[in-house]
Amino acid sequence: MEGKADLKRLKSSVFSIFLLPIILLVVTPYGIFPSSAGSARASAGTLSFEERMLLYSLRQERWEINSRQILQRLSSFHGEVGLVVKDLKTGWTFLHNDEVLFPAASLIKIPIMVACFKAFQEGLLDLNEKYVLERKDRVSGSGILRRMRNGRTFNYEELIDYMVSHSDNIATNVLIEKLGFDYINGIFRELGLKETVLNRKMIDFKARENGLENYTSAREMAELLEDIYSGRALTPEISERCLKILKEQKINDRLPRYLPREAMVAHKTGLEREVCHDAGIVFSPHGDYVIAILVRTWSGPLTAKNFIARLSSYFYQVFKS
Repeated sequence: MEGKADLKRLKSSVFSIFLLPIILLVVTPYGIFPSSAGSARASAGTLSFEERMLLYSLRQERWEINSRQILQRLSSFHGEVGLVVKDLKTGWTFLHNDEVLFPAASLIKIPIMVACFKAFQEGLLDLNEKYVLERKDRVSGSGILRRMRNGRTFNYEELIDYMVSHSDNIATNVLIEKLGFDYINGIFRELGLKETVLNRKMIDFKARENGLENYTSAREMAELLEDIYSGRALTPEISERCLKILKEQKINDRLPRYLPREAMVAHKTGLEREVCHDAGIVFSPHGDYVIAILVRTWSGPLTAKNFIARLSSYFYQVFKS
């Protein structure tokens, strides 16, 4: 009975959400996130109002076909899920715990990447400057630099790439040290990220034990990705650089895992103790969309990764024409 009650609650919240885009599509036809109306306008500009309404109706029909398995999977999952899915042409949106804060894990590397390219534009970071890898830089976890010998040199453009495409923790910490917490968090605010915050370096467990954690939400990650997609992440040039790196992601065991080859996903994963995430932009022949899935669970990373992958594949069916 408890499972049925959860499913009924989910259905109620979902359908109340879907009423809102219809109203806004009639008034402004640009989506349901007030903070991203401009970017939705840019991505939907090639469609007429009638075409957007027709495509929106198709999304609704596909949702009706696929909603049961999505809602059942959400209600039966042993853990907490933050979820945003947004059609970048019609504004059709699904929200679930979208404003709940989660430890960011490596998702924090997306806005750090934006901050790095902003620092480059401001003359605070030379992308061609060399950095020499030292013993003090060594940390555990993901990445390729931990397999490199001390004394190897890399330029800062390479470090930004490694930070995202390989989720490299050493590269991330070098960049945080270079720019500083205050500068990076200041850029977060410029991006409109009110809750996303960088409080510690990667793999700094002592800081975490002292109560310092990096946080974000599915909503803020989705909004940032939409801005990157539409060229509004501070500048078009910064957005283009970020999108290019996100498309080169090497860790593909979540969002893209069960998607067909026709789909390309520009995304970033996150994995730490009891949290597992993936957030990205799906490019498909049926329409592009943003999807951010943040998970907190005690069931282990393999269960969480498979949950994200399955949920991603179910939502892909909603976008098939």
